[in-house]
Amino acid sequence: MSQTVVNLLKAGVEANTTDKYRKDNVVFLPAADNVIIAGDLHGHRRNFERILAYADLHNNRSRHLILQEIIHGGPQDSEGGCLSYQLLFDVVRYKLDFPNRVHIIMGNHDIAFINNKKVMRNGKEMNRSMRLALDREFGQSSPNVKLAIKQFLFSQPLAVNCDNRIWLSHSLPSDRYLGKFDQKVLYRQLKNEDVARPGSAYLLTWGRKHSQSLLDSMAKLFDVDVFILGHQSQEQGWGQAGENLIVIASDHNHGCLLPINLAKSYTIKELIGSIVMLSSIS
Repeated sequence: MSQTVVNLLKAGVEANTTDKYRKDNVVFLPAADNVIIAGDLHGHRRNFERILAYADLHNNRSRHLILQEIIHGGPQDSEGGCLSYQLLFDVVRYKLDFPNRVHIIMGNHDIAFINNKKVMRNGKEMNRSMRLALDREFGQSSPNVKLAIKQFLFSQPLAVNCDNRIWLSHSLPSDRYLGKFDQKVLYRQLKNEDVARPGSAYLLTWGRKHSQSLLDSMAKLFDVDVFILGHQSQEQGWGQAGENLIVIASDHNHGCLLPINLAKSYTIKELIGSIVMLSSIS
């Protein structure tokens, strides 16, 4: 069983790196298509199922799906260990079904797992919880499975750039670290130091509470108009966190998704009006 999982994750790495819309660490989506954007999942299987039902990629051949932050949350084993890696495996299988239309972007919890650093969620240290659950399920093969998970997470793109000037990433650098962020990380091969603090991939996934000044600077840097991020908790499933920023969450009962026609330009109000509550999807 462990070798099957390792092989699955290796195939996922290959699918991530050969995605035809990916250039270096950015996925560029064409204007002819449309996209469904989900926020953090954190092991929420029911919301993942709803997202898949809404996206219906089998019957919508010009549609893309953006997923992020699959691990750390959701079901637990009998000893309280985090089983979110099971959802990660299913997400990888889905990526393999649609290798050029499912795009999984890197989040801060992914980076925490890659670095084996502590990361808290709902009062629990999630890396330890997930690693202990992996040990219990895979036994002596657990180190191989953990390494394969790490390699898959490391192979994920950092952002999605839409032809209609909308930028999608897990987060953006915080105000205090903007000067240390090097956008060249997006356009070259990712290095280990990029995901270690204060590397630029680390900064891109961990920032919170962005000022409008920072958002304006980042919009100019990336040559975009609007940002859609995850990372920051949203009790109602979404929030407007700036004149040109929407945050989407998909990891609880009020979670949301956002469909976008890539051939159309949007105002923030139009994007907010397009948000779909996951609870409305059967």
